[in-house]
Amino acid sequence: MSHPSLETLLAQHDKKIIPFWKRRSVWVAAAVLIALLLFFTLGSSAPPVRYLTEPVSEGTLMVSVSASGALQPTRSVDVGSELSGTLETVLVRENDKVTQEQLLAQLDTSKLKDAVARSQAAVIAAEANVAQMEATLMESRASLARMRHVAELSGGKAPAKIELDNAEAAVKRATANLASAHADVTQARAALTTDQTNVQKATIRSPVDGVVLARKVEPGQTVVAAMTIPVLFTIAEDLTQMELHVNVDEADVSQVKEGESASFTVAAWGNRKFPATVERVDLGSTTTDNVVTYTTVLQVANDDLALRPGMTASAEIVTARREKALLVPNAALRFVPPPAAEADTRSFVARLMPAPPRERPRPKQNADAPTVWVLQDNIPQPVALKTGISNGQYTEVLEGELKAGMTVITEYQEAKK
Repeated sequence: MSHPSLETLLAQHDKKIIPFWKRRSVWVAAAVLIALLLFFTLGSSAPPVRYLTEPVSEGTLMVSVSASGALQPTRSVDVGSELSGTLETVLVRENDKVTQEQLLAQLDTSKLKDAVARSQAAVIAAEANVAQMEATLMESRASLARMRHVAELSGGKAPAKIELDNAEAAVKRATANLASAHADVTQARAALTTDQTNVQKATIRSPVDGVVLARKVEPGQTVVAAMTIPVLFTIAEDLTQMELHVNVDEADVSQVKEGESASFTVAAWGNRKFPATVERVDLGSTTTDNVVTYTTVLQVANDDLALRPGMTASAEIVTARREKALLVPNAALRFVPPPAAEADTRSFVARLMPAPPRERPRPKQNADAPTVWVLQDNIPQPVALKTGISNGQYTEVLEGELKAGMTVITEYQEAKK
């Protein structure tokens, strides 16, 4: 039986007493592990990306302008009184239907009738004065005629010239007095007509057919007509045709034209949309809290009387409409793909050294033409378009290689490392 040599025993003895951190195999394994870690951590400079897409569709695209306002009657009339006095009777209330010339209220006419009686008496007195002046004129003319006849018979010796001149002056005065008396008659008759008209005005009648919207007086109330005419009633002529007055912002007013269609809602009928048509866009502006708006009048049919004056409405005025349009989401037009991953050519030592981040160039796009991106083999590819109108969410595609059903990229998400 052979025994190990002395050298073998010494080698085994030395191997047993060498610490593990001094062994060459341990260092080799550590170097391999560090190399693998550096490969996986530094080998890729960009994390994987997940793209979000939406389909291109075909449908109806409407562009509208939002505005708010209040409903008003097409025509409303304020009925007042030109006279001061006490209301004797008030015959209608709110919501009553009235016809033209229907009696609404009556003022106390006792004083007005007294004024008519005085005016009638003044006319009679003026007419009597006319008769008196006519008689005076006849008398003056007859006296002048006699004097002229005597002068002719006497050869001009009698009567005296001064007497003849006085007779002629008397005729002229009588003629002027008669003309003044006729003027007094005309004036008295005019005053009588005015007083009779005031009696008629004391009877308040409806000027139009319509509905009483407001009654502002009660029987026994005193009406004082001073600088302004007091309003007794407000009457809407026809509530089956109404107007919606909305305030359009200055940024949108250029898009609103007469004849465009619109729709609106009111709080009382939250689930119902009422149709309307733009009738007028005012040239004058209104400024409220530094906001400039333009009043726009919409014509509204109210056959079922569901709408009432004063209701607040939110309107949408359609300024453009496209049927069977190719629609692309606006988010796709704003999308810019992330920078592509680049190979890191730095040395191993350079990778371990800290360095500032490098800015990577973005993909070049045509700034003059809208561009969307589609996925081909999971790589974004640009598609240039010619676009039309937009409602803020979708845009009309006029020209380009997009088709309905294709998907476009709207957003991307980087996966977590």
